[in-house]
Amino acid sequence: MAEYWRLINGVAMWDVAVERQVELVGPDAARLAQILTPRKLGALRPGVGRYVPICNHRGVIINDPILLKVADDRFWLSIADSDIVLFARAVAAERKLNVRVFEPDVSPLAIQGPKADNVVGDLLGEDILNLKFFQFRDVNLDGIPLTVARSGWSHQGGFELYLLDGSKGDALWAKVKEAGQPYDIGPGTPNPMERVESGLLSYGGDTDDETNPFEVRLGRYVDLDAPDEVLSIAALREIYASGVTRHQVGVKLAIDGQYGQTDRLSTVLKGNAEVGKITAHAYSPRLECNIGIALISNEVTVGDQVDVALGDGRSTAGVVCDLPFI
Repeated sequence: MAEYWRLINGVAMWDVAVERQVELVGPDAARLAQILTPRKLGALRPGVGRYVPICNHRGVIINDPILLKVADDRFWLSIADSDIVLFARAVAAERKLNVRVFEPDVSPLAIQGPKADNVVGDLLGEDILNLKFFQFRDVNLDGIPLTVARSGWSHQGGFELYLLDGSKGDALWAKVKEAGQPYDIGPGTPNPMERVESGLLSYGGDTDDETNPFEVRLGRYVDLDAPDEVLSIAALREIYASGVTRHQVGVKLAIDGQYGQTDRLSTVLKGNAEVGKITAHAYSPRLECNIGIALISNEVTVGDQVDVALGDGRSTAGVVCDLPFI
């Protein structure tokens, strides 16, 4: 709870070095980047990132990274929980592209919360605060090489410091901690309560082996007029034309107390019929109730009353609502 309120009201520092990068570099790097995602990248300029779905040949989401255009011939995919480096290498080989695909020595540290600007401004200078969302620039902090982006996996705002030399991780942590002391900075992680409240998609948690972008509110990141060589675009055009049968919504649960996720997903029922699953649960301190993100049938809409068979064997009532909750 301390980490939650620190994120909501103050500032937290997160070791998210597990958020690995996949680097594409070479004459065909831009082409490979576009082949991997159905979001058009032609207008993207160096120093700017984009949130992009990566889908397979069936139009199924296999990752939802931030794509950073480092240079005209160099890109990073700041990936979620899957191994995109092998996939990207296979696509590059299949298309006979002149590009190198590898994992660079880049390890992010996130500074998140409403006081993140104060910490980063004190640490790196006020000029860094001119970065707009998903913009980034290179910075040298007392010999520590960084790429600094205004981004992060929360809706509270902040920055990600992409450390370009893993041997300097301890030194970077110490400098951020020191700069944050006047603002009561403390450690944290991508917070499950805040992420459910904010409706942030978690690849692999909120998606399954059949999930396409249109089902999980990512349709605005799919350009159906993207180049035909985009490996997922033909399937996504067919899915869009046929119409999807599921959508992602919120569910407020009537159960008392603070319900935690179990190993089994909760089942959503309308009448006696199963209509989908709750993919993530959380207790919302700001709403003072239990909430969940659900992937359910389109026939169930906002405002509908549902029954929920919880993963621990209990049942409760629920009401379907829009995302985000807050």
